Amino acid sequence: MGKNVLILSGSPRKGGNSDLLCDEFMLGAQEKGNNVEKIRIAAKKVQPCSACYYCRDHQGACVHKDDMAEILQKIIDADVLVLASPVYFYSIDAQLKAVIDRTVARWLEVKNKEFYYIATMADEAISSADRTINCFRGYADCVAGAIEKGVIIGNGVYERGTIKGHKAMQQAYEMGKNV
Repeated sequence: MGKNVLILSGSPRKGGNSDLLCDEFMLGAQEKGNNVEKIRIAAKKVQPCSACYYCRDHQGACVHKDDMAEILQKIIDADVLVLASPVYFYSIDAQLKAVIDRTVARWLEVKNKEFYYIATMADEAISSADRTINCFRGYADCVAGAIEKGVIIGNGVYERGTIKGHKAMQQAYEMGKNV
């Protein structure tokens, strides 16, 4: 029986480098019989958390009426979460950060997840992705029963599509197959 895999692609560019790695991960995971969904965060309306704690007093409902309630339910229902972002100033991008922050509405229900991380960047030095990966790990540290399963870093890529032919493409596919 396959797992429910949710890929959160933080790339603001459809077909961007981290988005393409998500597609390869998805292909591998699907080939192994998993139920896989990729959400392009940039295609959704997600307001940043306003720290009003409306959610605390309204059974996890948020004051913002946007696409996050649907995304959050999918996060809760997933067995596997893939967090993907281009590296922006040594961290994750705003689109994915808003989603992570908004899980606060029902954060105790987000538990027992396998985590995979995908990061892409123009910089050649792998260490330049450290803070981005640590941001992902910081979120996972708040998820009861979280298990880190893998990290993929596409370095030295900037223009859309330059990840094609990079070793990270094969790594993403293989990692997806191992879910």
